[in-house]
Amino acid sequence: MLLTLTDHGLFCAAGDFFIDPWRPVGRAVITHAHADHARVGSSAYLCAAPGAGVLRLRAGAAAPIETQPYGSRTTINGVTVSFHPAGHILGSAQVRVAHGGEVWVVSGDYKTDPDPTCASFEPVTCDTFITEATFGLPIYRWPPQAEVFKTIDDWWRANQRAGRASVLFAYALGKAQRVLAGIDASIGPLFVHGAVDRLNDAYRAAGVSLPDCVYVGDAPEDVDWSQALIVAPPSAQGTPWLRRFGDQSAAFASGWMRVRGRRRRRAVDRGFVLSDHVDWPGLLSAIAASGAQRVLVTHGYTATVVRYLREKGLDAYELATPYADEPGEEDDTIA
Repeated sequence: MLLTLTDHGLFCAAGDFFIDPWRPVGRAVITHAHADHARVGSSAYLCAAPGAGVLRLRAGAAAPIETQPYGSRTTINGVTVSFHPAGHILGSAQVRVAHGGEVWVVSGDYKTDPDPTCASFEPVTCDTFITEATFGLPIYRWPPQAEVFKTIDDWWRANQRAGRASVLFAYALGKAQRVLAGIDASIGPLFVHGAVDRLNDAYRAAGVSLPDCVYVGDAPEDVDWSQALIVAPPSAQGTPWLRRFGDQSAAFASGWMRVRGRRRRRAVDRGFVLSDHVDWPGLLSAIAASGAQRVLVTHGYTATVVRYLREKGLDAYELATPYADEPGEEDDTIA
């Protein structure tokens, strides 16, 4: 086996490196900078070049981070490694590992819908494909993005007419930037939580175009919050931080909003179906495009996906990780 699971994570013995280890290791190859994939404390990091800035925020100023462009190949102890766009967040990558006639692809987290804040997913042919299954049920099918953003814009305008601030909860790394890039910024002023503001700076430094936003802490005293859209991480929900906005309507942007009961549990007024993970049709198309005959499934509804793939004649297995039983998107605030 080219890659094996150890108590530190997915290990390539031939190359002596780990992919997305969950404990500090000597050399970590990173798919993207979310906390469940990029842990602090490793001696060396390698990531796709566009993700260097957000990984630096995660790993710390002193972390030794090396980068390489998408599609460029490097050799680590005789093993060929390359990064290919995963379409999840800025700098997210599928890691292609080739050695001894075997080709494996570790997809990390990915989505197949286009996103102006990151490079679009590119299929990579391989023998073994490791896929996530966060939304690995047939019920999860994403509506067209243009419809989702129009619905957000309409909700914002309705709140303005009613004299209510619009507070939209979106994961700080990736989702918040995608929301800001997709809404109609001409409707009114945009404000962001500090966690979002810091990551917006990293996105802009990487060349991603985002509309002008003001950090809530820098807002003028006479601001009319009823005209504003405020983007904050879900961790801000129910905190005293929200009191400053007065009368408000709260919404949540997540793939989980596809299921009505999830919205009720979130205790928000509106739910917008917008995910940075692949939906059921996209999952199946990505697996087919890989050409892989062996598929390892992790994180989410693994049993359902494995059963379906086996019925289709593929050699499929569950890959247990510390996050395999925690299907979810990331409320990923970088301190």
